[in-house]
Amino acid sequence: MTRLQLLGLTVAAALFATASVHAEGDKAAGRKLIYTCNGCHGVPGYANAYPNYPVPRIAGQNQQYIINALHEYRSGERNHPTMTAQAQSLSDKDIDDIAAYLSSLAK
Repeated sequence: MTRLQLLGLTVAAALFATASVHAEGDKAAGRKLIYTCNGCHGVPGYANAYPNYPVPRIAGQNQQYIINALHEYRSGERNHPTMTAQAQSLSDKDIDDIAAYLSSLAK
C-alpha cells in the first residue's frame, strides 16, 4: 500500500470517527430553540435586503452540515453579522439540538 493510499484511508477513518462523535441531539429542545431561525429561514422566498441574496431554507438540511455551519459562524470562520451573533449565543448542546430538529424535518 502506498503512502498516499494509507494517508487517504487514515483521513477517511478520522472523518468517519469525527462524524460519529456528535450526539444525536434533543429534537424537542431544538424545536424550541429555532424560533428565531424561523424569522428568516422559515419564510418561503425570503431574501436579504442588503446585500441582496436569497435566505436558504434549512428544514431538512443534513445534521452534520448544520452543526458545522453554526460552529463556523460562532468561530468567525464564516462571516455574516446576524448568523455570527446568533451562533455565538448557542452552546454546543444547543447546536446539536437545533441540528437534530432541523434535520428531522421534510425539505
